[in-house]
Amino acid sequence: MDRRQFLLTASSALAAAGAPSLAHAQSVPARVGFIPVVGTAPFFVAYGEGWLKQAGLDVSLTTFESGPNMIQALASGTIDIYIAGVAPLAVARSRGVDVRVVAATATGENVVVAAPSLAKYFTAGTSAAAALKAFRAAVGKPARLATQPAGSVPNTTLQYWLWEVAKVDKADVEIVPMGIDATQQAILAGAVDGGSVREPALTIIQDRNPAIKLIAGGEDVFPGQPGTVVAVSGAFITKNPQAVQQLVNGLVRAANLIAKTPDKAVPHLAAALGKGIVEPAIIAKALVSPASKFEIDPRKIIEPSRAMQAYQVKLGSLEKELPFDGLFETQYYERAIKG
Repeated sequence: MDRRQFLLTASSALAAAGAPSLAHAQSVPARVGFIPVVGTAPFFVAYGEGWLKQAGLDVSLTTFESGPNMIQALASGTIDIYIAGVAPLAVARSRGVDVRVVAATATGENVVVAAPSLAKYFTAGTSAAAALKAFRAAVGKPARLATQPAGSVPNTTLQYWLWEVAKVDKADVEIVPMGIDATQQAILAGAVDGGSVREPALTIIQDRNPAIKLIAGGEDVFPGQPGTVVAVSGAFITKNPQAVQQLVNGLVRAANLIAKTPDKAVPHLAAALGKGIVEPAIIAKALVSPASKFEIDPRKIIEPSRAMQAYQVKLGSLEKELPFDGLFETQYYERAIKG
């Protein structure tokens, strides 16, 4: 066998084996954008445990306030991997942004809370519609509820709960769009009367003020509520399919760690989200909160995502329903669970 034949044979053998050694032989730069919520925990566990680095992924991180803001970075090519809500992604694809969901990380994240000004109207046996009507009658103005910008998962699910589930009179509520941190601070300061939050904000605000009341859980807000996903640019997938596979492998492994030994996940999430500000005890509590349900299988959120998109059309935040063809690539997860 001459040298050329030998190299061809060796290359074929590596390809047939899935080229596992390539993940260690080459370092693949991966620019990751994320929103600072507990729903990202599987990624940060895989990152913090060193599994992604061992697999050859050289990760750099950028924090964003919402998914719609991150889409701009994805479209401009300044990030390769998007870790945020699923809702903006079909819109991005309709505008020519080649992005594909390769995994979920969490579902049912968004819940609705009432600040003390509003919470006192949510008494036993009182419907949400009646409570909000009573608030407006008493104070002379609608309740102000904070959430993220139009088109985001928090905004969409809050409106679904208000208008479709609770059947609230639109005159009784004013929706106030703002960033994640601003929402948390506004609820604590009493600048708004409630809002849509995720972990760790839910645990933080209730720890600081126990009078803040959870008034709607994730499944109440939107049945099957899809949440944070991991989406990758088409260019990155095409160039680095093995790196994407290693990423999803790490997410599956991380979800198992969180389920079995959540305490081991706390330092990694505290480093990513807390940065010395949020105490590890708060992170530990948030990880096992009713608002924290970790799910990696992207197949489970396809139909709920379609339902969410249809509701965005009804709201007017989306002009028309967009095709999901090519948005979800489930083969990486399917290979990961087989392995």
